[in-house]
Amino acid sequence: MKLTYSNYLKIDELLELQELQSEPEEHDEMLFIIIHQTYELWFKQILHEMDKLRSDLKAGTTWGATKTMKRILTILKTMVAQIDILETMTPLEFESFRGFLDEASGFQSVQFREVEILCGHRSPHVLKVHEHQPQYMNRLEERMEEPTLWECFCTYLKQQGYDAEMPERVNDQGLLYDPSEHNQEILLDIMNSDQETAMLCELFVDFDEGMQEWRYRHVKMVERTIGNKMGTGGSSGVNYLRKTLHKRIFPDLWEIRAEI
Repeated sequence: MKLTYSNYLKIDELLELQELQSEPEEHDEMLFIIIHQTYELWFKQILHEMDKLRSDLKAGTTWGATKTMKRILTILKTMVAQIDILETMTPLEFESFRGFLDEASGFQSVQFREVEILCGHRSPHVLKVHEHQPQYMNRLEERMEEPTLWECFCTYLKQQGYDAEMPERVNDQGLLYDPSEHNQEILLDIMNSDQETAMLCELFVDFDEGMQEWRYRHVKMVERTIGNKMGTGGSSGVNYLRKTLHKRIFPDLWEIRAEI
């Protein structure tokens, strides 16, 4: 078969993936499905880029790591902007089909949990959500064994000749490791004397801030749509999401701000 735009991208199959659950079909459910399917595709791409980023860092390749991180940041900005589209749906329009979603919830997004895990966050309830889905449990447990972004960045620093200490995994709820005063001293030195590595540090701060922006916009979108109602699937909704705000991924890079 000749390769065409349609069969290369599997357009026909792609356009059949939007199966509305509402009866009769509610107009806005199509938007809801497409937006969330699009987010899952972006999560897939971010995970793909994170795999490359970690390889670049472990190899000490500054240009490759910089380019990859810039792509991740651009995807993050696109994801945040897409919330504007979802917010064109009013609370009444969402409520018209919400009851048909049963226990389906964004809280169950395996790929977003993978992103969080690679960022260094751990939470036992993440695994519990998928305890009856062994294929997802295995994926998440395998990710937990992989090096995080910060661990790879510390490896990168060692590749550049800095006496960085590798983070010790000491926490099983929240961020895996504690801030390191030793590494903060090294980072301060980098900021003052190594512009190339300092630029990569700032991209990591941009990513941390971008993740916080994504969480904030997500919380406000949910709040304006369902208020303080219980979330779909039985989660605590906005109250849970508020607890995820301001979760730092790279605390050492934030702690040195007051010393620069």
